[in-house]
Amino acid sequence: MDVQLLLLYLSPLFLVFIGWEMLYLRKHGAAYPTAGYQWKDLFANATLALMHQGGDALAAIAIAIAYLYDTLWGWRLFDIELNLWSLLLLFLLQDLCYWLFHFASHHVRWLWAYHVVHHSSERLNLSTAFRQSLMYPVSGMWLFWIPMILIGFPPEAVVATVLLSLGFQFFVHTQVVGKLGKLEWIFNTPSHHRVHHASNARYIDRNFAGVLIIWDRLFGTFVEEDLGEPCRFGITKPIHSFNPLTFHEWRDILQEARGLPWRQKLAVLFGKPAGPTSG
Repeated sequence: MDVQLLLLYLSPLFLVFIGWEMLYLRKHGAAYPTAGYQWKDLFANATLALMHQGGDALAAIAIAIAYLYDTLWGWRLFDIELNLWSLLLLFLLQDLCYWLFHFASHHVRWLWAYHVVHHSSERLNLSTAFRQSLMYPVSGMWLFWIPMILIGFPPEAVVATVLLSLGFQFFVHTQVVGKLGKLEWIFNTPSHHRVHHASNARYIDRNFAGVLIIWDRLFGTFVEEDLGEPCRFGITKPIHSFNPLTFHEWRDILQEARGLPWRQKLAVLFGKPAGPTSG
């Protein structure tokens, strides 16, 4: 099995759960006013998912990244045999690297310009998980997993672990699942991820978890969902558009950088996003 197509192989399972959520919301949608499916929003999410898969699987840059990973593995520090304990370590390190990538995506404008696509919808349901930028390979997302390859984990195992983590994260993009008791202390849950997608002032730039919420608790970026303050979804400067090709952040970057010296241009591009991000 080609591990790069893992999410594509899981897509029938994702579609089954989207169908279930749609049916559930037809009966109980009044309790979740920002969860219901709109066809324009669903079309935008599905289009981005298809473009993302096509970009990752077919683009020349993806082939170049795979070649780079294989080359770097030739310089590995250790030969790590895959067993129960090393797979557990791989999972933990990948989850930490994902947290670092996700944190950087909200604090480095170059990365936010790609990631903002995922946050631009003012609704949150399972289909929102499909709302991914097809340009992630260009953004440099792949850089965050290089340390694991240099340590000695096989590139195929690293990529598979990343994709399985993304597959897990599909299930936290929902409003119809409440808090999950003691699991909330360890795992990223729908409640924690609703906070991440919220634009309320108290929720902005919080809960960057992939699978485990422990990193947010450890690094001080955790905020618990307050049922007394419902989450408002979207970005702080709404674009009110269903266009799957969202380039408004790039437009703002170009406008702000125009006429500036090169050092200041780079500060605009790699500095913190102007104002708060989406949560």
